[in-house]
Amino acid sequence: MKRILAGLLALLTAASLLGCAAEDTPYVPTGGALVAEDADLDSIQESTEPVTQAFSMAYYPERSLNPFTCTDYTNRTLFSLLYQSLFSISPSYQAVPVLCSRYSAASNNKVYTFYIDNATFSDGSRLTINDVLVSFQAAQNSTYYSGRFTHITEIALTEDGGIQFTLDTPMENLPLLLDIPIVKASETEAESPIGTGPYVLEGTIGGHQLRKNYTWWCINSTKDLAVTADSIPLIEADSPAHIRDQFEFYDVGLVCADPCADNYATYRCDYELWDCENGIMIYLGCNVAYSQNGIFEEADLRAMLTYAIDREMLSEEYYEGFARPVTLAASPTSPYYSTALAAKYQYDPIVFINALSKVKKTDKPLRLLVNLDDTLRLRTARAIAKMLNECGLDTETIEVGTREFKNIYVAGNYDLYLGATKLSTNMDLSSFFKPYQEMSRNGVSNANLYELCLSALENEGNFYNLHKAMAEDGRIVPILFCSYAVYAERGVLTNLQPSRDNVFFYTLGKTAHDILIDG
Repeated sequence: MKRILAGLLALLTAASLLGCAAEDTPYVPTGGALVAEDADLDSIQESTEPVTQAFSMAYYPERSLNPFTCTDYTNRTLFSLLYQSLFSISPSYQAVPVLCSRYSAASNNKVYTFYIDNATFSDGSRLTINDVLVSFQAAQNSTYYSGRFTHITEIALTEDGGIQFTLDTPMENLPLLLDIPIVKASETEAESPIGTGPYVLEGTIGGHQLRKNYTWWCINSTKDLAVTADSIPLIEADSPAHIRDQFEFYDVGLVCADPCADNYATYRCDYELWDCENGIMIYLGCNVAYSQNGIFEEADLRAMLTYAIDREMLSEEYYEGFARPVTLAASPTSPYYSTALAAKYQYDPIVFINALSKVKKTDKPLRLLVNLDDTLRLRTARAIAKMLNECGLDTETIEVGTREFKNIYVAGNYDLYLGATKLSTNMDLSSFFKPYQEMSRNGVSNANLYELCLSALENEGNFYNLHKAMAEDGRIVPILFCSYAVYAERGVLTNLQPSRDNVFFYTLGKTAHDILIDG
């Protein structure tokens, strides 16, 4: 989503799960381009000449460029130009076919079979179904993608040249999980594997660059790829501040940054700006089993916590709009998020105060556990504790480092904790409520909510019932859904439409419905 604001000199100084933020004036997202205070507005408005696309990007040379081992968002920004997947995910969370030519789903939606298009790698070799299999096996064993395989029990090749996924539960939209890069089978462990994307990574005398692949197998099939440059030089970087400086002095033309990170550097020049969802949800978790005086053993009070939290204030003051307020556990841009239902659980402190008057208070302050190594989350926890205190619920923060946070969480010596987790692209919440999972400790696991999670996977219409039941139960209280910031030199990229972890989202003119065949 592109954003606009005129008249701000210092913008976007928030920090995310690992960082702190300065308290600058927040901007208001309204759907256009950002204009810095010192920008030449007349030249911007009067410029109608077509722009020859030429820009560079930053990368960290000491960090991985392998899609299965890389966890750095700066380097991963390059991947949607280098690699393709069976499906990509649109900004509205629709599965869009890329390498998949057709697929079938069994009547019980527990067995899917996918077939590939006549694609070629950038070296000219043919994509095979074995490349797809080996890539998925690498993803299954990776830290970054392993969560996608929670309900996948088997992946195997079929005799008719397809690849079959067997699930342990019916799933209406498995393609949403299959936006995983496909590389050549022999190169899954390579430093920079060969892909089938529109650009090729190559080294030159002057450094590395992305070179346009004029033999790209689908060069005539897409009309909405925002990047047309013949080559994109890659500028070596050593820190976010270094990348910011390179951008401001025009050595770098596009940057993906995390406004919510400790090391985020403020951008002060003229630019265009988009947000790009990263799937990270910030939430409150209740200690159902061991809260003081059993205050959260029943849903009476914990389900009212949602009304005590001013999410709009948190988003604007701490996250500069790059963490959207949510009262349901899903992306607000996904089809699973009911705005009508979400509105029922918005900030209303009177509702919370009335509920608090009907329960027995604890003798000691409630303990809100937070990881102080994540300074933005620390500030958020302090703000939430203040909100609860103002509503009459005596609350203090337990501020500890990462290791001690985990120890206290496991031991259950807290009443609430402020957590952050990356939701899968299909918004699967089953790991919260399935017994014996890391995220379902201390009484959060619940058979009814777990079954509702599975029902939502089986039929997306059931997400409404799941989210309603979660809100009425209150074990998990969603607060914010985070995004990255994509900065670009003005006028260079006119058709950019970033989607979940995919800055350069594009389509090949097909929908998942177009290629679905009878099972």
